Amino acid sequence: MAQYQSLRHQDDRSLQELWSDMTSEAGTLVRKEIELAKLEAKESATRASKAGVMFGAGGVVALLALQLLSFAAAWGLAAVLPTGFAFLIVGVVYVVIAAALFSQGRKRAAEVKLVPEQTVETLKEDVQWARAQRN
Repeated sequence: MAQYQSLRHQDDRSLQELWSDMTSEAGTLVRKEIELAKLEAKESATRASKAGVMFGAGGVVALLALQLLSFAAAWGLAAVLPTGFAFLIVGVVYVVIAAALFSQGRKRAAEVKLVPEQTVETLKEDVQWARAQRN
């Protein structure tokens, strides 16, 4: 009981002062949380940009490797075929691969629906409901 009375005597602030302190401290807490979120977002963005650079560099290196492997394949075929035909065969292989990828991409693009059908239906229902409420 003595502890309770000593705490009571230590803090004789009015309710208005306590409320003011609480709102001030809550505001400080919110500002600190926002500051922390900004720092975390900045750190994540920095890491993501570094990862993006690595992906880009990897893509460039892969493209160079593909070119070198293509020349190696053509020169390898040139050991058994005339050089022009060897390079032509490698080129035709790439055209076939490109055509297959293009065909698949075109098929998938045709499946994409740009209009959100469920949302349109819901909006139509909302309009009908609103009209019914007006009458």
